[in-house]
Amino acid sequence: MPRFAANLLYLFTEVPFFDRFELAAKCGFKAVEFHVPYDWPVNELAAVLKDNRLDMVLMDTQMGHWSGGERGYAALPGKEAEFRASLDRTIEYASTLGCKTVHVMASVVQPGTDRGAMERVYVSNLATAAERFKPYGIRAVVEPINNRLGITLGQASYTTQGMLGYLINTTGQAVKLIEQADSDNVFLHLDCYHMQLMEGHLAETLREQMPRLQHIQIAGVPGRHEPDVGEINYPFIFDLLDECGYSGWIGCEYRPHTTTLAGLGWAARYGISEQNLI
Repeated sequence: MPRFAANLLYLFTEVPFFDRFELAAKCGFKAVEFHVPYDWPVNELAAVLKDNRLDMVLMDTQMGHWSGGERGYAALPGKEAEFRASLDRTIEYASTLGCKTVHVMASVVQPGTDRGAMERVYVSNLATAAERFKPYGIRAVVEPINNRLGITLGQASYTTQGMLGYLINTTGQAVKLIEQADSDNVFLHLDCYHMQLMEGHLAETLREQMPRLQHIQIAGVPGRHEPDVGEINYPFIFDLLDECGYSGWIGCEYRPHTTTLAGLGWAARYGISEQNLI
């Protein structure tokens, strides 16, 4: 039986941020994820998670200067010291929130920057992060993200269809970097939405990468809307994950076509529904 986590920066945005936890729990979600927890006091986040009996299952390292175009900076030459210093705050948040999975954000490829140099910096920083996380039981993950689409017009700035120019775009690239990091605390994070846009072969790849797979996310293609809209057969994917023994969380990182509650029909068979509110 798949386990779903609500991404609270994409779902339940009809209500203020701290009200989304209760709404997600009442609909039947047992876990949440959101990639930038640093915008809120960590103790307040921990309290609202506890009050609603929710697990926090995924967050990111810090994004850097978002409005300046940064999408993480673990791969930026010259920012190695800044990234490594930022890990103190990442560990503080992850530990306090009980979050055991942290996505190490690489970066977009800056004009004039050598991709090979960026990859080397990323591998070094990834290995450092993994070792820093390990005593706290936190796993580092690498996620390939499509580099062709960007911020969604008319939506919150953190709601995107992709990250233009992002360094890591395919499963093969991510696996290569994971292997180079040479750590038993670095794993793979796959978003089926990005996979379908960049490479396809979802079933084959998920089955092949199962031993190193730590987290999965879903959304419909095209549009990044509900998973029952578009070209991906998600019920087949969910059955495949059960067959393969996947026991991790599946993050619902999609943009509701209208409202979150109206779009939860796909999840009713898994015990998540607006009917639970009645």
